[in-house]
Amino acid sequence: MSVRSFFDTNVLLYADDEFVPTKQRCSRDLVAQHRRDGTGVVSLQVLQEYFVNVTRKLGVDPLIARRKVEILSEFDVASPEIADILAAIDLHRLHGFSFWDALILRSAQQSGCRVLLSEDFQEGREIDGIQVVNPFRRGK
Repeated sequence: MSVRSFFDTNVLLYADDEFVPTKQRCSRDLVAQHRRDGTGVVSLQVLQEYFVNVTRKLGVDPLIARRKVEILSEFDVASPEIADILAAIDLHRLHGFSFWDALILRSAQQSGCRVLLSEDFQEGREIDGIQVVNPFRRGK
């Protein structure tokens, strides 16, 4: 059984990136495993970023991308509130993360995740009880 894990947008995008087949396979396996185990978490921010980037950067048809967003929304979906925005600002100030990365981290915290799957944070770093895992470095 996998642990409750928050998916950053970049990890989800690789599921559609045919130019990087190793990462594509890894991303698809992770999504399938966490769907099966009920341990995957995303946020409204991630779903929005996914749609914009998969259609603009990878050229996925918007109707197909919409369906993929529907499938990803079967994960638990974090919906940040004002307190989360303010906490993300504090994380940004304290740790130097971009605001958007800080909001990802805050959403992971508020969702009870122990793992943040991302390429954008320092691999292996623990931030307020959340372990950053770059799934592509570890070959998962």
